Amino acid sequence: MDLSEHLARTLVDVQFPDYANLPIRAVSSGGTDNAIFRLGAHLSVRLPKREEAVGQIEKEQLWLPRLAPLPLRIPTPVQLGAPSAGFPYPWSIYDWCPGVPLSQAQVTDWSRLARHLAQFLLALRAKGTHGAPQAGAQNHFRGVALAKRDALTQAALTGISDLYPAAEMQAIWHSALEAPKFQGDPVWLHGDLQGGNLLIENGLLAAVIDFGLCGVGDPAMDLVAAWSVLPDSVRQVFRQEIGAGDAAWARGRGWALSVAAIALDYYRDRNPALSVISKQTIEAVLS
Repeated sequence: MDLSEHLARTLVDVQFPDYANLPIRAVSSGGTDNAIFRLGAHLSVRLPKREEAVGQIEKEQLWLPRLAPLPLRIPTPVQLGAPSAGFPYPWSIYDWCPGVPLSQAQVTDWSRLARHLAQFLLALRAKGTHGAPQAGAQNHFRGVALAKRDALTQAALTGISDLYPAAEMQAIWHSALEAPKFQGDPVWLHGDLQGGNLLIENGLLAAVIDFGLCGVGDPAMDLVAAWSVLPDSVRQVFRQEIGAGDAAWARGRGWALSVAAIALDYYRDRNPALSVISKQTIEAVLS
């Protein structure tokens, strides 16, 4: 499907004519589920790229207002667009969260960023979960028991063994599988903490965006951030602030490896931006 600026312009103009005078432009993203457009100075448009991503739009419309407020800014749904003859899926207009993606920003105080991210995740975990979407197919199984990802992960580790040492990756993965399982009540998790979804403004971590893979499950899943976005020098700052014990830390490391390996194995020749993110995460795990 050609998710062009022309399509986004047409959808907005027909369904929300009050915004017809606002300029619209595509936003570069390595994301695989949604095309992003900036609408004027204060709004954004998200169009699902495939049917499997439609549930993310509906979930964000329902739950993002309920999760606010949090210590960092998160998107606020403004309008829900309807399917049309030119586009078969529901789509969303959100407020625009200002800032530069962490993957493109210069960070001067990584320790402060690590603490702020941990505080955000602790506040997210504390939100009520009644009726919340459970970890599973709806969020690409982010937050389920790691054993449920074993077959996919093993296949991906084999697929990238030409790039990274198979024995080391297998050892890390088996350590995560053997760690004590999460025994608490499922809590909210973001599910996709990578540099494109964390925004920096005035040198500070200011916003967390893209909750399409959120749900409730094992909070160790969000510990992925320790390897996907944080340098080794502040990894323990993050761990201490968030209070991760040995079992959770081992599962989090396994999650980082699993998510990155599966993405790299599948998208190696399809999505250069996502492949770079995945390689950086795997290299951090191996370090």
